[in-house]
Formats: sequence, C-alpha cells, structure tokens
Amino acid sequence: MSMKKRLLALTAMLATALVACSPGGEGSGSNASGNNASNCTNTIPKKDLPVVTMWGWYPNMQLVVDNFNKQNAEVQVCWTNVGQGSDEYDKFQTAISAGTGAPDVIMIEMDRIPTFQIQNALVDIRPYGFDAVKADYSEGAWKDVSVGDAVYGVPVDGGPLAMIYRKDIFDEYGITPPKTWAEYEQAAQKVKDAGGPLFGDFAANVSALTMALQIQKGAAPFTYDPAQQSSIGIKLNDQASKDVLDYWARLVQKGLVGTQDQFTPEYISGVINGNYATYISAAWAPGYLTGAGVGKGEDTGKFAVAPLPQWDPDNPVQVNWGGSAFSVTSQAKNPELAAKVAYGLYADDESLTDGWTNQIIFPLNLKALNDPEFVNLKVAFFDGQQANKEVYVPAANAYAGVTYSPFGQYYFDAMTKQVSEIIKGSVTGAQAADRLQEDVVSYAGEQGFTVQ
Repeated sequence: MSMKKRLLALTAMLATALVACSPGGEGSGSNASGNNASNCTNTIPKKDLPVVTMWGWYPNMQLVVDNFNKQNAEVQVCWTNVGQGSDEYDKFQTAISAGTGAPDVIMIEMDRIPTFQIQNALVDIRPYGFDAVKADYSEGAWKDVSVGDAVYGVPVDGGPLAMIYRKDIFDEYGITPPKTWAEYEQAAQKVKDAGGPLFGDFAANVSALTMALQIQKGAAPFTYDPAQQSSIGIKLNDQASKDVLDYWARLVQKGLVGTQDQFTPEYISGVINGNYATYISAAWAPGYLTGAGVGKGEDTGKFAVAPLPQWDPDNPVQVNWGGSAFSVTSQAKNPELAAKVAYGLYADDESLTDGWTNQIIFPLNLKALNDPEFVNLKVAFFDGQQANKEVYVPAANAYAGVTYSPFGQYYFDAMTKQVSEIIKGSVTGAQAADRLQEDVVSYAGEQGFTVQ
C-alpha cells in the first residue's frame, strides 16, 4: 500500500485532537452541507452572487460570515458548523475518502494542514491572490500554514506562549516572575520549601505544548518538503528535546509541579483554588479560563502574565501553541472564489475587533496586532494589565514558525504515552525521548516514508 493510501486509511482513526484555540462552538454541528449551498446556517443576502460553502466553528462565526457577505460584491458564503476538532476532521476525512461532500473552504488547526495536504485534499492558494495579502501576516504565521513553499491556509488566530501567574501567591512567597527556566525551578523550590502550592503543571495531554517548549530549547522535530513527499526528517531525541523532558521530569520528581491533565474540571478547580502558582499557556488562555469560570468570585483580579521563561535570556526564542486557518479544499468548485473567501473571512476590522474584545481569538492579522486599541488594551482577566503590549504581541511578532508533520496526531498521541511514563517515574526524560523517536520512526516507515 502506498504512503498516501496508508495515511488516508489511518487518518480518520487518529482524528482525536485537542482543540487548543477558542473552546466551544456554535450550533450542534449535526448537518454537514459539504459544498451543497442549499442548506446554510446563515442567510445569504445577495442571492444573485456565486456561493462558496464553508465549515467553521468559531463562536462568533455567524457575525464573521454576515460581515463578509455584507461587504463583498463578488461572492457569498454559505456557512455550516459540522463540529469542532475530531468531529469536523472525521467528516472531512470521510469526504476525502469519498471524493465528495467537502466544503469549498474549511477551518482547520494549523498542525493538521500537512495531514490533509499529503492526501491532496487542500489547494495551494498562492496563485489566487496571495501577494495581495502576504503583508497582512508575519512570516512565522505563514510558515505555520505552509508545506514546503506552498501555502495551504490563511492564518487567523494563534497562541504565543507566556506564563500566567497568581499575583497573590507570588506576593506571599516573595517571588518575582522568573525570566529563565533555571529561575523558574528555583522559585518553585522556594515556594515548596515554604509550604506553598505547586508551582505549575506538567500534563500528559498537552503534547503540542511540550513540543513547543522543546522547540524553544532548539529542537526541530520534523523536516518535511512535499517536493520529496516520501522522505521526512524526524529528530525527537536530540539533546534539546531530552533536556526539556528531563527538566520537567526533575520538577515532577521533586514535587515542584503537578501532573494533572489540563482542560479537565479537576485542573480548572485547582487553578481557581490557587493550587498552582503558574500556568504555562497561550494567548487564547485568558478567554478559555474566563469561560471555565476562572478569574471570577474570590479569585478575581489575582492573575497576571509575564513573558515565557527562556533558556538563554540573551537569545530569546518565542514559541506558539495552537492556531487555526481557513483552507481551500481540493473539492472547491471554484478555487479562486474560495480563496477570496479564505483571505477575506475574519480579515475585516469589525470581525477582528469582535474576536479579540470578546476573547474569542488572539488575532494574527497585523491590522489587529498593530492596532493601538488592541496593543494597549487593559485586560480585565489580568486586573487591567496591558498584557498584549507587554507580553503577547512581542511574542507573536518574534515567532518564527514551525514545520509540522503529515502524521502529527500520531506523534502527539505517542508523546502523551511517553510523558505519562515520565510522570509515573518509569523512564527518564531522555529515555522517553529515545522511545518516542523509535516509535514515530517506526510508524513513519509503516506509512511508506524514508526517514532521514
């Protein structure tokens, strides 16, 4: 069986991704319209124009689509919410396998793009107006939606990483925000020695975060160029990757951080109750935490944010967790019109402003990132701190992007298994990295790849 056919057969089984950005969704997502424009969630106001079908899950998608349709004189959008994360990906995979039933435009997480690109399910949008919008996003944002030199999505939101912390805990134990990971460990030890709470959390179910922290140290997990589609570089047990896993294994062993799965009621309860002094997370976290009930009641005004600790403060590296894009599918009836929709959705001022003011997205469009109102916003969750100006915007601007693999979900699942073993004390971080390398290389070979 060829590499593409194997991936086609196995992708659906692996579609259980954690959706890292903008939790929640609008509608039940039970009715998948594919590229049939006869059944839309929204009302199309200009019925004489051609229609592009789209799947998307942002909570304010209705507003975004209505804004686009109202402002556009060439094309209209028929929007359907078929679900979020694995719900949508399963439906898309079914449509890919059947050769029919996919929308013209689909909202997907950036790390999923290579998985669908290798199946020829997405269209390179460079010929369809890319030069006109290229300057609207950073090079790092474009890299995250590219495979080789080809561009398979329009970036919308991202997740530059930072360190959220409890001001009350830091004040009680005389801690200042650590600027390095060495200082982070020292602060954690100080709080523990004084009888304080856990300093953070090292969870098995956030593999994308673990990967980002390894990249910050200098790791490059994958190298992949579709020009050599059967070849892939895999380096999951380089020294940087081992160093990061050993670092967190040591903090776990010393009892400085917890090991609770994140995005669970138990973890959120711990955040609310002050069981953790810090939360290493992305720019979408304030919206997620607010929606989960954090920062309300007794813990109102207790949170602040600082830049992500660095390994080498003289050579800082900014990394990202999460982010979504609008991609044109290979089943699009008119790829040029579909690309116009992908470029134009969530790119108007009203939609972008609604997204960040309501903490639905952290925008990647530079019109928003450079907007003084956004940059200088006093974030209520952080007790009025200008978090964008001080932390998130500089991190987003400095982010250089990453190369994802065509089997990213398998890698994330394999990482989860190894981090679970670290947490149990069964293996060291370095041993886990070696086991992860062996596992993923073996899987890649089974899919027909030659591993470099």
